[in-house]
Amino acid sequence: MNAALGTAGIVLGFAASCLGVATLAVGLRQKRPRLLETGWTYSLLALLGAIVAVVAMQRALITRDFSMGFVNDHGSSRTPALFNVATMWSALEGSILLWVAILTGYTVHVARKFRARLTDPLVGMALLVMLVVCAFFFLLILGPANPFTTVSVLPGFDGPGPNPLLQEHILMAIHPPMLYLGYVGFTVPFAFAIAALATGRLGEGWLLETRRATLTAWGFLTIGIILGAWWSYEVLGWGGYWGWDPVENASLLPWLTGTAYLHSVLVQERRGMLRVWNLSLLCATFSLTILGTFLTRSGVLESVHAFSDSDIGVWLLSFFALTVAVTLGLIGWRGDQLRSPGQIDSPLSRESAFLVNNVLFAAFAFVVLLGTVFPLIAEAVNGRGVAVGPPYFNRMTVPIGLALLFMMAVAPVLPWRKASTELLSKRLFFPAWAAAITAVVAVALGTRGFGTVATFALGAFAGGAALRQVVLATRRQGWRGFVGRANGGMIVHLGVVIIAVAIATNGHFLREVETSFEPGQTLTVGGHEITYLRTVVVEERNRTATKVSVQIDGDQIYEPALSRYPGFGSLIGTPSVKTGLREDVYITVTRLPEGADGPVVLRVIIQPMALWLWVGGGVMLLGTILAAWPGRRRLPTDAVSALIPLDGPVSAAPGRGTE
Repeated sequence: MNAALGTAGIVLGFAASCLGVATLAVGLRQKRPRLLETGWTYSLLALLGAIVAVVAMQRALITRDFSMGFVNDHGSSRTPALFNVATMWSALEGSILLWVAILTGYTVHVARKFRARLTDPLVGMALLVMLVVCAFFFLLILGPANPFTTVSVLPGFDGPGPNPLLQEHILMAIHPPMLYLGYVGFTVPFAFAIAALATGRLGEGWLLETRRATLTAWGFLTIGIILGAWWSYEVLGWGGYWGWDPVENASLLPWLTGTAYLHSVLVQERRGMLRVWNLSLLCATFSLTILGTFLTRSGVLESVHAFSDSDIGVWLLSFFALTVAVTLGLIGWRGDQLRSPGQIDSPLSRESAFLVNNVLFAAFAFVVLLGTVFPLIAEAVNGRGVAVGPPYFNRMTVPIGLALLFMMAVAPVLPWRKASTELLSKRLFFPAWAAAITAVVAVALGTRGFGTVATFALGAFAGGAALRQVVLATRRQGWRGFVGRANGGMIVHLGVVIIAVAIATNGHFLREVETSFEPGQTLTVGGHEITYLRTVVVEERNRTATKVSVQIDGDQIYEPALSRYPGFGSLIGTPSVKTGLREDVYITVTRLPEGADGPVVLRVIIQPMALWLWVGGGVMLLGTILAAWPGRRRLPTDAVSALIPLDGPVSAAPGRGTE
């Protein structure tokens, strides 16, 4: 029943996507508005198919329908309810199903937003592109990633459940959907970019129409990455939050190019410049989400995050190659029309700063991409695996990161066209003093190493510049000074500064000890008193946990554990963390006691400013929301939509104003 219902939903979605593509293509070619209007109907049918498939999958998981292959491989009657729901995206086939459900939702959103203008060829082409992407992912589910296959089941059978690491923390129920909302959300601006290239309508009007969609996707991707780092910190037990794992890198790559685009697009809106940059960045961001999906789900990488080997890799790599080829072909075809009407007047201008910003983000993305795929290339060429670890990434990305911190301070204070050195020195006076004082204090407090001191100083420089902008805006506009793209962007910058300083502090001042504790023994580690109380074995629904009770500073009791899950041989460690504003005390169990009175071996890590990593992520999310909110002098989106032609210059928009 569940398998048949899910398959019917996928067939409906695939048929609706394909028919929608064909109908819109005929409507565009023959200029038949009535055919273009059917895009709304086909989008709804595709969404309906995806919803039916998701409902069927969740029903099968909830009822433990082990006759369905996916539930047989990944479901279990022992899995707690929340993680049972999350089982759908804990493995390859279910994750693609979640992907297509979100994608069809975005497609319907676009069709609904532009329903009054579906006859516009630009909108019709954008909707056609989105339905092409929908058809591809529906085809994946019908083909190599089919979760609705059936198997024969013996009486009393119980499945193994999802990967134990995915049952250890509530973040695994939240992190993947947030990440996918970001990944898939970039399909919207990509579709309009391809539509603009295909129709030759390369004005700036469509940029404004997709600005909020792009910012929303970027915000979801940002929070997804932060939550993923938090999950790694809370679950994996190694004491870190970012290890330059290939799958972590796969999510970082589109974030880097998407961030570059959000900055670069300001220049095109204001001066009509950097058109090729912006189209290239948008298409690169979408292409990198497909490449990231390939790296994560093809089985070519060994990673705690990656899914098992699958035939899906060839499909995804082919789609990635097709996307890149079509994009480059269209940009080359429209090359003459993409020439900018203006030019950079001075190196000391905002346009120049954003161009430098683009180069830095592109270099950052290239370094990460090279380090991620080089082992695959080396193995394909030489037949030998090559390891590219954190030392490479840290050595190559830290200088670029420092340069980006510098640009975060300078770019927002530069005026358009040209700035005088007097104006620049006036606007950067307070941030420069903040940087100098911070560097002196950091060295006086024992900070060593150029990279760490430079991060503190440039963090103060960028943070001071952002605070200056926010203070000036609130003086002029009151509390509304926080609202709008420019001011919200400054809040995002503050979040980035908090994270950068927290990373530098954590890496430089981290202390780690692994030692043996006798029952009742107290040892002092990093100024904290750690007392080993007892070890208890707890039988839980989905695991047998051996918990070590530890008292920290004579206060609350924490319980790091080693757990055994049925169907999985190795023990799974669960750290326990005492969180504080200044530092965390992070404890994992290295070796359990052999007898009731035997010693236990614990690993204790003092993590300075770890909490501020997540605080910085929250500040970035707040800034994104404020940036997406219409500013004081900006009309609501619906009003702007009614006034601006999709291929017209943004500067012609009534009531647009500046932020």
